[in-house]
Amino acid sequence: MRTALRALVWTMSVVLPACPAVAGRLVSAVPEEVGLSASRLDRIDKVMQQYVDEGRIAGVVTLIMHDGKVAHHKAFGMSDIEAGAPMTTDAMFRIASMSKPLTATAVMILYEQGRFLLNDPVSKYIPEFARPQVLVRSDDGSTRTEPARREITIRHLLNHTSGLTYGDGPLAPYYREVSIATGLAPTDDTIEQMVKKLARLPLISHPGEEMHYGLSIDVLGYLVEVLSGQDFNTFCTEHIFQPLQMDDTCFVLPQEKLPRLARMYRLTTSEGKLQKDATDPAFLTRQKFFSGGAGVISTASDYARFAQMILNGGKLDGVRIVSRKTVELMTSNSIGELYAPFRYNTGDKMGYGFGIRTERGAFDELESLGIVGWDGAYFTRFWIDAQENLIGVFMTQMDGYWWADLATKYRVLVYQAITD
Repeated sequence: MRTALRALVWTMSVVLPACPAVAGRLVSAVPEEVGLSASRLDRIDKVMQQYVDEGRIAGVVTLIMHDGKVAHHKAFGMSDIEAGAPMTTDAMFRIASMSKPLTATAVMILYEQGRFLLNDPVSKYIPEFARPQVLVRSDDGSTRTEPARREITIRHLLNHTSGLTYGDGPLAPYYREVSIATGLAPTDDTIEQMVKKLARLPLISHPGEEMHYGLSIDVLGYLVEVLSGQDFNTFCTEHIFQPLQMDDTCFVLPQEKLPRLARMYRLTTSEGKLQKDATDPAFLTRQKFFSGGAGVISTASDYARFAQMILNGGKLDGVRIVSRKTVELMTSNSIGELYAPFRYNTGDKMGYGFGIRTERGAFDELESLGIVGWDGAYFTRFWIDAQENLIGVFMTQMDGYWWADLATKYRVLVYQAITD
């Protein structure tokens, strides 16, 4: 793949699996045929099952592809403990922030159509963002607002340097006052309504000067609606999910697939026991808040097809989603020397929708320079490693990163199995 990804050791092309519910699209191999050790992969099974047996997670699905074939795709534990439903490899998960790479791709599809430039101010298309204000803390601890030094651009939204957050820190009272939705809980809002409320609030920093993780990608979801004339759900379905045959990926869960949705659990702080989320997941079958930052439901297999498209320079099975040059742009460091607050998990730099590991040091584990990927708040993770012809997907459903080290252990267990 002749792109700037080569500078990050991206040199491969692989074939990823589709949803296992569709026959003939999942290419598997004996681990030794693709340079992995079956006995070493068994270590994954032992660790995942240990976490299940100890009651630290309910269930989990793992998927590994190496040299273009699935060498490991397994389910452990339960999808719904109370109902006695075992976890299955085609279980569906709320992937939360793993929605963000999908949304970034939707935006870049419109970018390729000449609808905007990256340095265009967002207010050109969403006028409510004109003349933003920034919240400034004084020496005495009080706060005030001042005019932003520049407007928010589409580039700022793509790499989280817009000054928008999830309403944390000093911005929390402002976000609570207008009940900003985040895509993780039931809401009667649409993304248009939420984004227009968000546009009235102050920023945490001047656009382009700091990186703050937050609702920037949700604004991009509404931008897609403005530019395309379609609702965001329809646009993603027609331009990404259907072309990539991601048949179990959606914003609105079909009623007949509700039984396949893995239930959400959390650990009680007092007893350290698993407790099912009391929220009825049936609201997902009626969802109208299409959160580009957190609203997608998917499977491990479906998400692997999306990852394959990225690795192939924007195409899969003869269908092109975006150009090779666009993939190059999306997977390159876009924040320069700015500090990235998620270095331990998803990379020390940020592209457009993807975290990137660009340097060795205090933050990396057993992995390769140049991997890209992202996490989800309900404990899902994926990464793509072109140097090793390898893709890893990890999906469970925990409200709170109680055992976030498990996803990182999984990555270590994947790499230690390489024998070629």
